[in-house]
Amino acid sequence: MPRKSFADLLASPGMPVLVDFFATWCGPCKAMAPVLEQVAAQYAGKLRVVKIDIDKNPAAAQQYRVQSVPTLILFRQGRPVWRQTGAVPAPQLRQALAPFLS
Repeated sequence: MPRKSFADLLASPGMPVLVDFFATWCGPCKAMAPVLEQVAAQYAGKLRVVKIDIDKNPAAAQQYRVQSVPTLILFRQGRPVWRQTGAVPAPQLRQALAPFLS
């Protein structure tokens, strides 16, 4: 099966995609990793979580105007519908995502 491009992944119908724009040198990004794993596990089958390293994919970061990390953007059918900059605890992230996953 061919690997999907980032744009194809975002545009695919069905489940929303939560993109974590991060950097390996970013402390708050490292703190978000277990939160995102927890949320991905909780919403398995309802939400896809994708991590994008801004240092390896600067074009994607620029396209979505990511100016600081971590930045989380939720996409539905290719369109950004929610955005959060900065680390957040799991309960707050779940609360923010809930309206988009029902």
